[in-house]
Amino acid sequence: MYSSLFKKILSKTKQFSQDEIKIIHNLLREEVLIEENNEFQINSKFKVGFVKIDKNRATLEDLVNEYKDITLDLEHLNGAFTGDFVLAKRVFNPRSRIKAKIIRVLDGKKSEILIYIKDKSFYTVKENIRLDNDGASKYEEGEVLLVDSRSLELIKSIGNIADPKVDEYISLNLYKETIRLEKPIEVNAVMDDEKQRVDLRDLPFCTIDPNSAKDHDDAIYYDQKEEVLYVAIADVSYFVKEGSPLDKLAFKKSTSVYLPAKVLPMLPNALSEDMCSLKEGVDRYSFVFKMYLDLEKKDVKKAELFEAVINSHKKFSYGRIDRVLDGFLDQYSKTEKDIFDYLLPLYDVTKSFRHHRLKKGYDFRTSELRLRLKNFQVESIEEEFSTASHQLVEECMLLANIQASKKVNTIGIFRIHEEPPFKAISKLVDDVNMLGVKVKLKSDVHDTITHIQEKARVTTVADEIDELIIHAQTQAKYSSRNLGHFGLGFKSYSHFTSPIRRYSDLVLHRILKSKQTPENIDEICEHISIREREVDKLVWDFEDRKYARWALKNIDKDIKVKIIDIERSKAVCYDEMKGLKVTIDNYKGQNLYTKVKVKIKEANVVTKQIIASIKY
Repeated sequence: MYSSLFKKILSKTKQFSQDEIKIIHNLLREEVLIEENNEFQINSKFKVGFVKIDKNRATLEDLVNEYKDITLDLEHLNGAFTGDFVLAKRVFNPRSRIKAKIIRVLDGKKSEILIYIKDKSFYTVKENIRLDNDGASKYEEGEVLLVDSRSLELIKSIGNIADPKVDEYISLNLYKETIRLEKPIEVNAVMDDEKQRVDLRDLPFCTIDPNSAKDHDDAIYYDQKEEVLYVAIADVSYFVKEGSPLDKLAFKKSTSVYLPAKVLPMLPNALSEDMCSLKEGVDRYSFVFKMYLDLEKKDVKKAELFEAVINSHKKFSYGRIDRVLDGFLDQYSKTEKDIFDYLLPLYDVTKSFRHHRLKKGYDFRTSELRLRLKNFQVESIEEEFSTASHQLVEECMLLANIQASKKVNTIGIFRIHEEPPFKAISKLVDDVNMLGVKVKLKSDVHDTITHIQEKARVTTVADEIDELIIHAQTQAKYSSRNLGHFGLGFKSYSHFTSPIRRYSDLVLHRILKSKQTPENIDEICEHISIREREVDKLVWDFEDRKYARWALKNIDKDIKVKIIDIERSKAVCYDEMKGLKVTIDNYKGQNLYTKVKVKIKEANVVTKQIIASIKY
């Protein structure tokens, strides 16, 4: 109510309700408002606005003019939090920079906040801000609590920051994903489709996934004689009906969360690991692309899409298929041999398609780091690279995704990646030249990037230059309109192949079946794009806190790092604890990607900050 009242006052409105007039009289008595020429005005000593707290700073956002936002000292928040509408009093500042101290919260939502106990005081976990409260002394040092943001009364005790078990809850709370901890919706999934589905159970489909995978989204089969590739995708839309409670929850989550050693699925386990998972040896409903390949033009001549029932004849790990592609078949059954007999020629096909694709797209020599935990703490780091088996599956999925996008109406759901702006590419060229690799701008972005990669290939910093290229890119997202995918080099692209773990794919399946686009498709695209980024941040938050715990137990340990941010003195470990980031306290202008040895000096599990010193 207060925010709408002050908007009226600022717009010089003279029509007020009886309740508003009562509030105005009180504000006049307090001299927050003054009356001139029959108009109410805000006393220049005061200011109203919305609070926004971001990491280590707070801002009072002006009601009508963003250029009038002012910075708040964290100790002057007086219990206000992000989103609160507050009254602040200007503070005299001899340096002329406008400051203010919050007097009181005018409009504030009752909400929960995660805090921990440090030095007999409450501190917020997210911003590490001290809160005034006499009740903190009754709690133990390091206790993590969920409290009411107004009264700071206890809602729930989470544990102690010294216990690594609290890390999961902290990350889920900070990124508003505690819904993942609630009891899953009960489902009664039955394969009772009355429509006649195409029966493909005799075809020896197989799945190829990580060893630990339980949710098998996709299965493949290749008919070498007919040069036809089948990509079968779990028919999730059959079991998750649009608008149902299950669907609404899946939309809210938007994606599965993959933490080290744990998956928090978008769908209940009864679906994600059972009825929707293309498990070995059981009949499963699937949505199948049958693609007739043109091996000369490296393209799809024709693609048929239909609902089917399949039976995956075998599940494989990436490692097992890598051995097969290297010529080591090991001991095998007749079923496995039948599958190997089509996987080997299929690999040759996908290799040639990949080579053709990379004439327009890009091949980044990236890898993924996997934290291996023991007793909820980091035991080791494994670096996973894209191997032959990964690339075989990837090319099959890319073909299906492209064909799916081509069958969508003008307005649908597309995965888009826009070309990076000139400014970003110009900076990329400058950064690469600073590394001693002489490159220059070409006629277009694609030629510039391929020119940089060619030059980098014969250097010792090829991986680092790939990182710079990736950082120069815009972020991929979902859109109702097709704007192409720059990074992959595709004119049209969608996500079709992972409906168990991505809501976007589920929406696409429905569009392809019904030939209708949801009226709120723009809202869907925006929501799932935001959730995708937030879930990424959640995982990084969780992993960084695990790294900080390791560092806390390894104070004074020497590690090898390379400089990754010369402005903020940041470096990343590249040996034992790959991926661990440190802030260097005695940084002396080393060049980007300079490799140095540092000693760990401090680590804070709450802020995730690790301080280290270069050993000169």
